[in-house]
Amino acid sequence: MADHKYTADSVKSLDWKEHIRLRPGMYIGKLGDGSSEDDGIYVLLKEVIDNCIDEFVMGFGKRIEVDCDGQSVMVRDYGRGIPLAKLMDCSSKINTGAKYDSKAFKKSVGLNGVGIKAVNALSAQFDIQAYREGKTRRIEFSQGNVVKQDRKDKASSEGDGTSINFTPDSELFKTYRFRNEYAERMMRYYAYLNKGLTLKYNDKSFRSKNGLLDLLEENLSEEPLYPIIHLEGPDIEVAFTHLEQYGEEYFSFVNGQHTTQGGTHQSAFREAIVKTVREFTKKNFEPKDIRGGIVAAISVKVEDPVFESQTKTKLGSLTMAPKGESVRLFIANFLKQKLDNYLHKNPQSAEAMQEKILRSEHERKELKGIQKLARERSKKSKVHNRKLRDCRAHLNVKGKQRFDSTLFITEGDSASGSITKARNVVTQAVFSLKGKPLNSFSLSRKVVYENEEFNLIQAALGIEEELEDLRYNKVVIATDADVDGMHIRLLLITFFLQFFPELLREGHLFVLQTPLFRVRNKKTTIYCYDEAEREAAIRKLGRNPEITRFKGLGEISPDEFKHFIGDDMRLDPVRIDANESIKGMLKFFMGKNTPERQQYIIRNLRFQHDVVEGESEAEAAEVAEVSGPGEKVAGEAA
Repeated sequence: MADHKYTADSVKSLDWKEHIRLRPGMYIGKLGDGSSEDDGIYVLLKEVIDNCIDEFVMGFGKRIEVDCDGQSVMVRDYGRGIPLAKLMDCSSKINTGAKYDSKAFKKSVGLNGVGIKAVNALSAQFDIQAYREGKTRRIEFSQGNVVKQDRKDKASSEGDGTSINFTPDSELFKTYRFRNEYAERMMRYYAYLNKGLTLKYNDKSFRSKNGLLDLLEENLSEEPLYPIIHLEGPDIEVAFTHLEQYGEEYFSFVNGQHTTQGGTHQSAFREAIVKTVREFTKKNFEPKDIRGGIVAAISVKVEDPVFESQTKTKLGSLTMAPKGESVRLFIANFLKQKLDNYLHKNPQSAEAMQEKILRSEHERKELKGIQKLARERSKKSKVHNRKLRDCRAHLNVKGKQRFDSTLFITEGDSASGSITKARNVVTQAVFSLKGKPLNSFSLSRKVVYENEEFNLIQAALGIEEELEDLRYNKVVIATDADVDGMHIRLLLITFFLQFFPELLREGHLFVLQTPLFRVRNKKTTIYCYDEAEREAAIRKLGRNPEITRFKGLGEISPDEFKHFIGDDMRLDPVRIDANESIKGMLKFFMGKNTPERQQYIIRNLRFQHDVVEGESEAEAAEVAEVSGPGEKVAGEAA
């Protein structure tokens, strides 16, 4: 047995920055490289801006300026400015801040005095400068260590406020880059939630007059069934409507913080809208019928909010204030009064809402018999189905690795065999398709239960009732990078868009990138994902390296495959553009072959050929074949 000595020397105390750098996930969630909206670099940006927002909420500073070049960020607000004598404490002393006293910052976002210190500790360069009453002071840090500081206050003609310039540490965030689309969306949300505030991001300005009404109008992908209902009251704002689609979509906020994972306020809203509609219509509709197709935004202001993590993505507070009214009762009473009044005053909207509910009810009852047979089949499949090779960790079961849970949907047995042998059995599951799935475009939900493969996918994911039961954090489509593989991707994406759009909206659906080439010599092997990477590898390895092209996933051995689904796995997230009509997009790509689509295909044709060793480029050009439009079209759709 190994000798593990437990002595006084075993007990160590880390200083503030060492602890943050050792356990960054506790403070900012996952690190990431900026390709996903929930990557850590955006949490760093949010932590800085949150402090600016708190100043605005308290009545100071109506403008926030953000400059970003992809690597570094500068944030300048025009609030009161950090007291100069406390600049060092506020930027480098953990649990230091002005927000512990609810009287000073009654409904603040940043409460615990950690956020800005985390940004400091996780940045290669962090400069903070405060301007206050004609004086200024500046401190420069690197990885939380002081590099340079002003010992005395200096005169300044700048307006009051605080300026922070930071560059995330590439030792931690590797090859990161801020994406403007994510940063701009963050600015928009801040503007919607803070009417009267102007945010400038690089050369774009964001300002909102109508709050959540503007947010919903901008994010609707289809024409609403009735005008957006917009209700406001002390410490609460709500906007919602219904679309002719499946699923539920929510934008929820607490004290200006985008709670992407919902929380007690979102649950209370879902419950309250069911109760209010039932009382108004005097009919005991099923909750899923009332909420089916709803798109809603809710914002509440809570005194001393409790979030379930430092990243503040889910509200845990049960009351609106310490020893105050419950969140559940507060929202229920608000909707009971405001929404009931609105529906009485706007009978056309009330009628349109009820018609949508009745259509959902009718479809659900139609499916009842089919669902029973499908569930029986699904129960049998759990024992006998070899399509699903499950893992141990699941998103809907609390555990350290629940957010690492991944389901690979593969094309055929050969590909699933390689992934199954190479996977992490704790966090990675595999679902094997027979072949090309059914094109579900324009079909009703009956197909989900009547088609065995779709029903088994639904059962594997656990999302029949609602997305909260989702068993895997990442659903990854893993197909060959050829025309057939691209077609399967399209068919699967169509299925999820049609019946489970919330899976895409909440960032759970991905496409796996796998290498097209292997370039190696006797010492080094390089896997390449495109032509440019292949050419770079050839130049690096020198004369006559061995080049192998992978025609399909089944050709990649399990020993090699483990490198592509490990820590460095390349995933392309499948997203829905807020301004994109789902119906319109699916009709174009998956509907009847129209002249418009034919012209699109012609415009996007790409030639593809492999240069055989010893073959000249001229010879290769003579035998070049059109690879087919499917690859380009699939890429565009995804």
